[in-house]
Order: sequence, then C-alpha cells, then structure tokens
Amino acid sequence: ERAIARHEVREIEQRHTVDGPRQDVTLDEDDDVVIIYNRVPKTASTSFTNIAYDLCAKNKYHVLHINTTKNNPVMSLQDQVRFVKNVTSWKEMKPGFYHGHVSYLDFAKFGVKKKPIYINVIRDPIERLVSYYYFLRFGDDYRPGLRRRKQGDKKTFDECVAAGGSDCAPEKLWLQIPFFCGHSSECWNVGSRWALEQAKYNLINEYFLVGVTEELEDFIMLLEAALPRFFRGATELYRTGKKSHLRKTTEKKLPTKETIAKLQQSEIWKMENEFYEFALEQFQFVRAHAVREKDGELYILAQNFFYEKIYPKSN
Repeated sequence: ERAIARHEVREIEQRHTVDGPRQDVTLDEDDDVVIIYNRVPKTASTSFTNIAYDLCAKNKYHVLHINTTKNNPVMSLQDQVRFVKNVTSWKEMKPGFYHGHVSYLDFAKFGVKKKPIYINVIRDPIERLVSYYYFLRFGDDYRPGLRRRKQGDKKTFDECVAAGGSDCAPEKLWLQIPFFCGHSSECWNVGSRWALEQAKYNLINEYFLVGVTEELEDFIMLLEAALPRFFRGATELYRTGKKSHLRKTTEKKLPTKETIAKLQQSEIWKMENEFYEFALEQFQFVRAHAVREKDGELYILAQNFFYEKIYPKSN
C-alpha cells in the first residue's frame, strides 16, 4: 500500500512538473467542506460508510479512507501535522468525506481557519465488545475469506469472562471514550474521569452529530436533512440498498445475564455506559427537535424560523 501511495504521489508531482504550477483553485462555499467520520470499530460503521461510497459520484464529493498502520487510532505529532495540512489544503479532494479508526483530533490547535465537520456513531459498550470479540475469531460476511487474528479460538464470550480472559476484560470496554477524548495521554488511561468529561465536552462542542448503532436510520435521516450536499438520497438507500446492514459478525453468541452482570460491576463499564447514555440522550434531544412522528413514520420538520422587521427599508 505504501509503495502504491508513493507511486501515485510521484505521478502527481510529474504531472504538475509537465503542466506547470497548478493555478490556485477557488472553491464555492458549498464545496469547501470536509466531513471526518472517525469511526469506532464494530458500531455499524461499514454499513454507514458504504452509503457514503454509493452516493459520492451522484452527489459529487470524494470519499477517502484513513488507513493507519496496525489501525493505531493515535497519530504521531508529525502525522497529525501532515493530516491537518492534507485535509485543509487538498482542494482537489473537496468536498471530502474522510473515514477511519482515528481518535478525535482538534484542528484548532494547528491554527487552521476552517475546521472539518465531525460526525460519529457509538454503540452499547457491552454489545460492541461482544461483537468485536467474535469478529476477531470468526470474521464477518463482508470479507468471509479473510483470516482473523484469533481465528481457531472457539471459546465463547461467556467462557472468556468466566475464566477472566484478557480479550473480554473490562479494560477492553475502554474505547469509545478515548476515541472522542482525542490525542491526549490522559484519554488513554483506562478509567480516567477526566477522559470521560473531555469526551462529553467534545461530543457536544466539536461534533456536528453523533448517532447510535441501535437507531442508525434516524441518524442517517438527520444527516440527509441537515447536510444534503453529502447525504441526499441516503435514507432511501439505507432502507432499500443491498449494502445496508452489510457487515454481520459470524457465529456471534449473545452473552448470558450472569456475564453481563459481571461486566457491569466494573467501574470501566459504568463510565463507558455513562458516556453512551449521555450520547444517546443528546441524539434523542436533537431528533425530537428535528422530526415529527405520524402514522408510525418519522418526518423531517420544514424550516421553522423566518426573518422580519428588516431595517433599513429598501426602496
């Protein structure tokens, strides 16, 4: 992949050399937009991302996958600088939709004038961990032939928890909080109350919209209403498209009540669940002010404000 990337960069550089320096392109305001979806693993992110890929040609924007080495969600300082520069100055890729397993990065720290729009989806923390546990062992229906890291391990999630295994330990629940907290050291200290509060702050102040896996269709509907430049047609595509709900973990066995109760005794679960409940409440608040229900169907509200008493009067 790196060799291919280097080859592509050389081709672009050679093209610019032959064609002369590229004229600075001025983008329309509607086109000068970047969305970053720093997707949390096993939250239905592949299903949602496939919708972006299906719509990009029709709605005229670019989709780019952020592929980090070993899926490391924390970038080096120099890579942070490179990434921020790419996202903000790569005009040929605007409007752009970037997605990848990368923790939140504060663009304001790098002195940029226009920050990207962050969106994300999170999931009930135990359900997410169970899905990831079986995914590592059995894969999914997206790439069924790919060999997974824990392939051949037949131990169930219940057996793992009963035996105190490392793959199902409460520490493995600590993921959604640091993804929203960001690139600070404290974000990745398991059980940090500061990290939880920072994640909440970022969710409210830095994210345009955060949905939940359990209500993904409503999340997509709100995005289509608010950001039609990217998501026009997304709701219908989600309902009828072949790629909806595409990625299903194979051989997943639901945990018993005893297993769930044991994990819920952990302070780590309590914090991750607090963050999940916080995100869910905020999402439901946004939805309640954006849609109305009629005959069991949700409808997006029309514009509910207007301007009046405009002075001075024009001739």
